[in-house]
Amino acid sequence: MATPTTTAVSVTHYTDPGCPWAYSASPALAVLHWRYGMQLDWELATIGLAEDPERYIGRGYTPERQAKGYLGFRAYGMPFATAPRERVTATGRACRAIVATRLLAPELEYAVFRALQFTHFTTTALFDTDEGIRTALARVPGLDADLVVAAIDDPRTEEAYQTDRARTRTAAGGPTEAQGKSAQSDGPVRFTAPSLQFTHRDGTMLEAGGFQPVEAYDVCLANLDPTLERRPTPESAAEVLREFEYGLTTAEVAAVMAPHLTASDTEHAELALIEAVAAGDATRVALGDDALWLAAP
Repeated sequence: MATPTTTAVSVTHYTDPGCPWAYSASPALAVLHWRYGMQLDWELATIGLAEDPERYIGRGYTPERQAKGYLGFRAYGMPFATAPRERVTATGRACRAIVATRLLAPELEYAVFRALQFTHFTTTALFDTDEGIRTALARVPGLDADLVVAAIDDPRTEEAYQTDRARTRTAAGGPTEAQGKSAQSDGPVRFTAPSLQFTHRDGTMLEAGGFQPVEAYDVCLANLDPTLERRPTPESAAEVLREFEYGLTTAEVAAVMAPHLTASDTEHAELALIEAVAAGDATRVALGDDALWLAAP
């Protein structure tokens, strides 16, 4: 079955690269990308959870507390490293790097978002510094990291970033707030990361706020457009990786390979990925306590 190529639904993805919930939702998002392909048109909107580390420090966060907190997220399968950073970090500058990429190289925006997530959760780099951001962006093939870092303070970047922040703070009175999935950390009621808004081409919109299982997203899409084609479960791990040029973690591959309404099996997926590497169909890059798997060139 060929991947459908006609866009039917636009998806606004409200997120922040420093949110562990957003990071932990990556397997579910990988399923959506696999299952619906180009029938979904994705758009990132960066939240900007904190412009200054003092917001977190004032709430009692320390590098030790944050590193220990990652242990609770391991259940969702994404890679983590638990070495404490030298200090608590803010997320606003990393969000601006995503927006700067959107303006300079939009085809690489999502890869940059993921690179910043990986850097934040699997290294001790400080992604609220230009050096830390440059380290993260070095993961993205074909990207001029220096150009993006130089554009972070460009007025056009700031304007687009502030537009993102304003959009993410419009959750008052909507489904996300009704479900208790919103937050009010700096004034207006905002979406938490990740929140998805699905808008059909006829204008109908459904919202899945905050961390949700993949079935919640699937219900939204089935109600918006029952004619959407659902790509079947892949036959191999190598087939999965060929669809995701930026690579996937073990948990993401496991989620994509899981039959519908069946729990993912990371051990099975890892065995399949090891076989793919041995056959020359994939490569493995160590990432925190796991790996990023890529299709062989």
